[in-house]
Amino acid sequence: MEMHSLRLPDGRALEVATVGSPAKEAIIFHHGTPGSWKTWEDFLKYVESQGAFAIAFSRAGYGESARHTGRTVIDNVKDVQFLIDHFGVEKFVSIGWSGGGPHCLADTTLPANKGAISIAGVAEFGSDDLDFLEGMGEENHVEFGAAIEGVEAIDAWMKKYSGDSATVTGPQIIEALGGLIGDADKKALNAEVAEAAAAGFRHALSVSYYGWMDDDLAFVKPWGFDIGSIAKPVELWQGDDDFMVPHAHGKWLASKIPTAELIFVPGEGHISLGENKKPEIIASALRMLK
Repeated sequence: MEMHSLRLPDGRALEVATVGSPAKEAIIFHHGTPGSWKTWEDFLKYVESQGAFAIAFSRAGYGESARHTGRTVIDNVKDVQFLIDHFGVEKFVSIGWSGGGPHCLADTTLPANKGAISIAGVAEFGSDDLDFLEGMGEENHVEFGAAIEGVEAIDAWMKKYSGDSATVTGPQIIEALGGLIGDADKKALNAEVAEAAAAGFRHALSVSYYGWMDDDLAFVKPWGFDIGSIAKPVELWQGDDDFMVPHAHGKWLASKIPTAELIFVPGEGHISLGENKKPEIIASALRMLK
């Protein structure tokens, strides 16, 4: 694994991890909320074992990546375009987990993109035919309620609550996630996975909580592109024991994206889905590339 500190055209720093030799084909990973490139360490190692090239980066405001104040979901594609130009990538597939789901779908607007895979990805807020918060744990109701209220309210929420995630340890992670995880996720969070998840949170928030806050604000306003116009292949992986992003979000996305295939996996949660289906998800991404 190789780390890069890149400078974007607007002067922002971007924290990037790559595996494999730079190639014309790549998988690009979008982490959840909160998160950073470290979310994908096991996935990156697996991609490397398959002989492929992959890129993971910390979204603006997370880890060592500088903040992009006021960003929307579609704004992130400019950073992705910079990455594929920098590494000489001519075609790529995007994978996003949770809050990374909308960002991987946004990548389908780029000509070089060949498809997107969303793992328990959040749906677009504000639609009449989806109750965005229904089925989520109480913690999400409070957090997104603050984001809907506006910048001052979510900033106050972050000041009060983000510090716990910034210092969380592996043994504390199940209690810290509270009502956001069910039995499947608790089972998946063995000592190794729990420590990796905690390390991801700590790194994501090591400089500030602004990435997390800006994600929340981006999720309660329009994404900036029409998901009904997506023409690239899309896979929507979803479990039914998920209290961070309930399976209704996957069903809604599948009903709106013409090219979407909903891969519903009963018994899986928000964390367990990616942990248990890693080989299948990467195999799908590699098929899309070809």
